[in-house]
Amino acid sequence: MDIIIQSLGFTAGQALEDFIREKLRTLKADRIVSANVVLYKGPAGNPEADYCEIRLEVPGNDPFVKKHSEYFETAVSECVDVLAKILHNAKKQSINRQADKAAIQAAILQSEDDYDDNDVELEDIVK
Repeated sequence: MDIIIQSLGFTAGQALEDFIREKLRTLKADRIVSANVVLYKGPAGNPEADYCEIRLEVPGNDPFVKKHSEYFETAVSECVDVLAKILHNAKKQSINRQADKAAIQAAILQSEDDYDDNDVELEDIVK
């Protein structure tokens, strides 16, 4: 997974970037292509003025989360927690769809088998 970190209006330290990379590596999904992280400071009068935006690039819809907190580390942790829930729900929906498809196919095959057993052959009618 490629991780792109942008800090707008300030320079992020190496410790913060390492923290972000460590947190993003905890996400359990094979399909993540890259993660785009944007850090910026909000208005000066706001005590929770540190913002974090994370967009994961995955096949299909890209999950996007934006959180703010007093510290960047807290905002990053909250974003990663929400993204983990989003990925877990997407995986659960995918599994449910696959199970539904299998159940539908089994029902179709069963109905075809039942239909074939009740068929009357033309030869039986002619005799």
